[in-house]
Amino acid sequence: MKNKMENKTENKNENKFSILSTCTDGGCGAKISSGELSAILEQIPKTFSPDLLVGYNSSDDAAVYKIDEENSLVSTVDFFSPMVDNPRVFGPIAAANALSHIFAMGAVPLLALNLVCFPEKLSASILAEILAGGAEKIAEAGAVVGGGHSIYDREPKYGLAVNGIVKTKNIIRNNTPRTEHRLILTKPLGVGIIMAASRAAEADSTAMGKALACMQRLNRSPAEKMLRYDVSACTDITGFGLLVHLSEMCGNNFTAIIDVDQIPVIPEALRYADEYLLTSAGQRNRNSFDQAENVNCLSSAMQEILFDPQTSGGLLICVNAAQAENLLEEIINDDPYAKIIGRIVPRADRAIVFDEGERK
Repeated sequence: MKNKMENKTENKNENKFSILSTCTDGGCGAKISSGELSAILEQIPKTFSPDLLVGYNSSDDAAVYKIDEENSLVSTVDFFSPMVDNPRVFGPIAAANALSHIFAMGAVPLLALNLVCFPEKLSASILAEILAGGAEKIAEAGAVVGGGHSIYDREPKYGLAVNGIVKTKNIIRNNTPRTEHRLILTKPLGVGIIMAASRAAEADSTAMGKALACMQRLNRSPAEKMLRYDVSACTDITGFGLLVHLSEMCGNNFTAIIDVDQIPVIPEALRYADEYLLTSAGQRNRNSFDQAENVNCLSSAMQEILFDPQTSGGLLICVNAAQAENLLEEIINDDPYAKIIGRIVPRADRAIVFDEGERK
């Protein structure tokens, strides 16, 4: 009788989705580094088609395929292992993250397909909760889930392949900024560090609440608003951190002058970074950033924030300087952390320069 009671207790605990400890890494912090990925992709034969408008020859957020004279299909995929123990929270985070690539391209999401890796030993009710949470977030974005694919795996992983549509003339790339355009960041940085602190049982409930709310919030609102403005480039900030994503935006032709004091940060993340509650992915991002020595003028905590991998991070929008304040005013109605963090200038000797007072 005692053994039966013990078994019931174990089963009950299992259903609490206590899987975080089984995962080597979680969220976008599990991504292969930018440098490693670029080296791998260089070895893959390129397939060219006049209708493939955006492919993996660039570091853009999604693929774009022309389907008729006016419209193009935008297609992306994203999945990862969990960074939270609540399946009904993990599902929406993964879905919001996958949708962000569609929004960053200026597209409208239409159809999503689930991607599932799940341990056979875990309760099927846990997977049902993950999928239900993801489906609710897809519906919130105005799209539908049409099915998916699942396999057994040692670690749970979940994400989605998402397809959207965009007027071909309105495609927004991540590497086409224009000189003197301003940079708006719509969500605060620091969720990766907060989740690292959580793993170490050091994150307080206030910090966790902010991080979870941030990761579950769709980028739909700022994406829809930016379409009414002269936006030259946009990307979503995810696993490569702000600096690597911004470096990809600048490419070889532009420099971003960043006002560090204007960068929105979850305050607790700075404190945790100062206490060395860091992520391995943050170090990978530092290693992938070919001008990492340029951040030495900043505090060590702020350096970690700028390299911190973001799961379902905000949009980085490059917009006409004359319209930046008006767009920001619209965005902060739903995304109160949003800030103008810098501007684009012709290429200097570095991709990113840090300076105070550059907002004006």
